Amino acid sequence: MSRSVVLSGTERCERCMLPLRWCVCDAVEPVHSDLRADILLHTREQWRPTSTGKLIERALAGARTHIHSRTEPIGRETLVEPGRALWILHPRGAMIPAEQLAVTDPAGVQVLLIDGSWGEASRVVTAVEHWGRLVRLPLAGESRYWLREQQGEGNLSTVETLIGLLELMGRREEAGKLRLHFELHVYAALRSRGRKALAAEYLSGSPIRNALPTLLERLHERRPNTESEARRGMARGERWGRIAGGSAREAAEEDGPREDQP
Repeated sequence: MSRSVVLSGTERCERCMLPLRWCVCDAVEPVHSDLRADILLHTREQWRPTSTGKLIERALAGARTHIHSRTEPIGRETLVEPGRALWILHPRGAMIPAEQLAVTDPAGVQVLLIDGSWGEASRVVTAVEHWGRLVRLPLAGESRYWLREQQGEGNLSTVETLIGLLELMGRREEAGKLRLHFELHVYAALRSRGRKALAAEYLSGSPIRNALPTLLERLHERRPNTESEARRGMARGERWGRIAGGSAREAAEEDGPREDQP
């Protein structure tokens, strides 16, 4: 069985929450786009290393994340940007045809993405759907988000939905760069869990394989596992202490008071 390095006490990156050994936050330069993106996180999502909403904030310049809490709800005025149409993306929204998206100027749109489990996202969107236009996109295909189970074809992760929107708007270069951020994060997370075989399968069909060969080579270099070494060192120290203690006791017994000593 493969060994996961996601252990209690493992030091993690504060941005991606992955172990420092696998942090790739700054591996790809940020994406710049005219599209305004805001992410509304369910309160539980903010602590999950698998959150792609927080990935968007790291990868897309100007993107903002907000926490949705029933006890401290965020106000519409805090989030909505004047002069832009607010699109709230959710599977139960009205479909926007691909032809319309192809001629839509991203500079006139602010997209609100809901991040959480499917149940959590549904509860969040109920609270904010009156803020703007609830929409869905003509996206299909299987998710590449192998860190969580997806519910059927076309049900994509938060960041994959944004990538699809950029592609439909004709911003393929921006979408491609954001996909590199996404797939690199998924790959690193799989490796951090010790899922080498699954990570290798993922990499075989990923654009990061050809786009980031030098980075991957550096990422795959064997590094000293200081945490394991420390644990082994402590174990060796404990064993040596027992041995040394036993030897000292034996020596004390052998060198005990003799009849010819006072």
